[in-house]
Amino acid sequence: NRFIRFTVLLRRALALEADYLATGHYARVERDPVTGKYRLLRAVDRQKDQSYVLHVLNQEQLARACFPLGTYTKEQVRAMAAERGLPVASKPESQEICFVARDDYRGFIQRYASSEVTRSQPESILPVPRPGPIYDQEGKLLGQHRGLAFYTIGQRRGLGLTSSRPLHVLKIDAERNALIVGPPEALERTSFTVHSMHYLSGDVPTEPFEAAVRIRYKASEQRARVLPLEGRRALVTLEQPVRAVTPGQGAVFYGGANGDEVLCGGIIEA
Repeated sequence: NRFIRFTVLLRRALALEADYLATGHYARVERDPVTGKYRLLRAVDRQKDQSYVLHVLNQEQLARACFPLGTYTKEQVRAMAAERGLPVASKPESQEICFVARDDYRGFIQRYASSEVTRSQPESILPVPRPGPIYDQEGKLLGQHRGLAFYTIGQRRGLGLTSSRPLHVLKIDAERNALIVGPPEALERTSFTVHSMHYLSGDVPTEPFEAAVRIRYKASEQRARVLPLEGRRALVTLEQPVRAVTPGQGAVFYGGANGDEVLCGGIIEA
């Protein structure tokens, strides 16, 4: 969305003298009649809302963005497609990475990282997944993992460990090529920091503010206090503990009159 759709493709559309770039995202854009600024809003269909992945858009991009599906439910869209005889009306939905065959991103990484093209590139671009140690919180060696790319924070299944209590991935330590595991209660967090904060209005706040934050695409929002920091960073303090706050995931903040407006977003760092 940041680099292809709303940069390269949008520039091409404008070069062809188009007024808008329309995509199939379930989201809405409205212009504030008072300030004249554009607001990104959730879709009417909350189950299909994709505003989370669009938090990177700026005012210039929002002014040219058109989301025709945002005011319909998925069932209504399927019905309209069926009425028009479109074969995609009954197409199964993609639940994972839509451009990866069979939703198998682990297999994709393994195949691509091992390809001739990748081996000719510097290792820092896409390192081949390497086995490494699995430690508990005290540093005790428990076993071996298959490669860090195959694991996510909070994962329990597929660790290959035998334990009297459930163990989950708590941390992915890239410097040591190690996984840190522990009990589920160790996953709970009440605060975290975010970098690369982007405010859709273009106005960067200097004072703390209240918002609802979503820490993963399908996660439910949690009430939070956001403290802006220097260097486009922010400290987020949650009203209730949440599990599996994952560095690298987007943290997207919602507010406005009905709580439907995307205010800002960034990348979880710690």
